[in-house]
Amino acid sequence: MLANKVVLVTGGSSGIGAAAVKLFAKEGASVAFVGRNEAKLKEVESRCQQHGANVLAIRADVSKDEEVNTIVQQTVDKFGKLDVLVNNAGIVRYASILEPNLMKKFDEVMNTNLRSVVHLTNQAAPHLVKTKGNIVNISSVVSTSIKVPGIMCYSVSKAGLDHFTRAAALELAPSGVRVNAINPGPVITDIISNSDLSEEQVRNANPAAMTVTGRSSDADEIGDLILYLASDKARSVTGSCYVIDNGYLLK
Repeated sequence: MLANKVVLVTGGSSGIGAAAVKLFAKEGASVAFVGRNEAKLKEVESRCQQHGANVLAIRADVSKDEEVNTIVQQTVDKFGKLDVLVNNAGIVRYASILEPNLMKKFDEVMNTNLRSVVHLTNQAAPHLVKTKGNIVNISSVVSTSIKVPGIMCYSVSKAGLDHFTRAAALELAPSGVRVNAINPGPVITDIISNSDLSEEQVRNANPAAMTVTGRSSDADEIGDLILYLASDKARSVTGSCYVIDNGYLLK
């Protein structure tokens, strides 16, 4: 159902984004994907091309306006249209409200996790209206439940993303564009190792212990849900925030 669709995925060089890129490619979609690490971009591109997929790797930082301004246009120039936008790029920065440099970290997280989504949605919306396409935003269960001190910046960015999802869904529905979010619990990716935690803190982190099932999800599990929401199978779904958390919110 995704063959001949054109998909744009941010944060597509690793983790959930990379899993989604590969799954879309296997389904026959043309995929543009964005990341900052050129080596990882090339690795994902190579794996997709093994399936004969038509892909476009875009090296860009979504927190920078001048780079965001080119992402959608590069995709449309390459493939001629846009059917699906997956806003997946995100970072974690740990900061106490009492820290002197709190606002620096807050702005960094908000610019990547929320502002870039608003900006990219604004850029992509006219193209999605033409194709009656849809948007999938990758949020988090911490948008509604904070169990770990120090992740206020990340949590607030995801709470804002949930509400932006609903606002965009309401506004774009008359144009035939659906907008949804996915709220994962712990997922096995490199987002923690790419945070500003110390090596010891990373080693001691045990997110699976926060779930009732005692496990973290694989990135492919989130990718499967992204594909569902992006497909016509979910044609009745808009303005929803789908939780996939191994019971994180139950514990």
